[in-house]
Amino acid sequence: MVSRPSKRRGALIGMMLFAVAGTAQPAIASPAAHPGQRTPVSRPSPVHATEQGVARSLASSLRDPRWREQVRTAALGAVRDVDLQNLAATAGNPAGKELRTSLAAANRRILSLKGLPARTGSLLRVRLAAPAMRARLSAGVTPWVAVAAADDDAKTLPAYDARGHAHAVDTARTPERPLYVLDIDVSKAHRAGSAVVREALAAKGLAAPGNGPANTSAAGGWWATKVTAVEVKDDKEPWFKGAAETFSLVTGFGPDGKARVDSVDMPYLGYDGTVYRPNQILVNWSNYKYDLADVVMMEDDDGTNYKALAQALTTALLTVTDQGAYIPLVNAVLSAMPDSWFTDDPDYVESWYTLSRNSTGRIDGASGNGWMTVEPYFVQQL
Repeated sequence: MVSRPSKRRGALIGMMLFAVAGTAQPAIASPAAHPGQRTPVSRPSPVHATEQGVARSLASSLRDPRWREQVRTAALGAVRDVDLQNLAATAGNPAGKELRTSLAAANRRILSLKGLPARTGSLLRVRLAAPAMRARLSAGVTPWVAVAAADDDAKTLPAYDARGHAHAVDTARTPERPLYVLDIDVSKAHRAGSAVVREALAAKGLAAPGNGPANTSAAGGWWATKVTAVEVKDDKEPWFKGAAETFSLVTGFGPDGKARVDSVDMPYLGYDGTVYRPNQILVNWSNYKYDLADVVMMEDDDGTNYKALAQALTTALLTVTDQGAYIPLVNAVLSAMPDSWFTDDPDYVESWYTLSRNSTGRIDGASGNGWMTVEPYFVQQL
């Protein structure tokens, strides 16, 4: 994992509006360079604090040998991670049963903090921090439990042993001792959060529900831009956070002249330095008025409050009017960012400007962190 730049508060909204503005930039400018932006205030994430409490409880529960073995078996058998609430629900031992109540309360609090509905379900997950730890875990070494640090640049993260003692784990290298990492199911949260954002945008006429049906009346189908290959140099995820949860925002003006944003999930793009060949539809040109759109790629983190994100997006986009050209309104958007924005927000990964329907071949991102190859693709109506 390559080293990453410092997290920039408000990156999602700021960079998205650079895209809405549509002005070609030789490189990405930091939102902090724009006048009118409030100075970021470092504050602990309440989501992270809740996770820390769960990590301590889980570590203590591992003193029960039967429960410890149940968690170990689940962790070793999982492809990625284990639903901790579901695992505790199947526990036939006192330690697992005792953990259920605290897990349910913690999950309700996290859903509320992230602005997600109760129907989202369980978000708490646990996984073995690295494949290199499997041998020692299999040999019976009792693992410590940690929470992926809210700050991706953290030098250490606290890990708890079965007696409740905290140990500082160096994030620069994978520890030898087995380590369970407690985390949020960011993919599940992102799907639910995307629905929250989409519904809020649709209510203001800034997006169609579900990103809307394609307009096929003119030609019996619709033109799209398809991604045939993509790679990023740094996916903004250190080792203790596992695979990235990547998505892109496609922005422009809709047929009604209103600013529009469509979210495109890229669940396959989990690791940097890897070329993926998804053959994925990125832009549905029937959703846009002009032959021009911009793409902002983000990596989602677990502290995002989707209600706050939806409010910031709608506040910003409602000020954008169609005057035949894109109008930069970055300062207004950054000013709309909530003061309570969590520290672990979506990370800016890369952006591509002035993508047209005829764009073909390799296009490098504006910040030099990624590239993709694209081609026009006509989706035939059935």
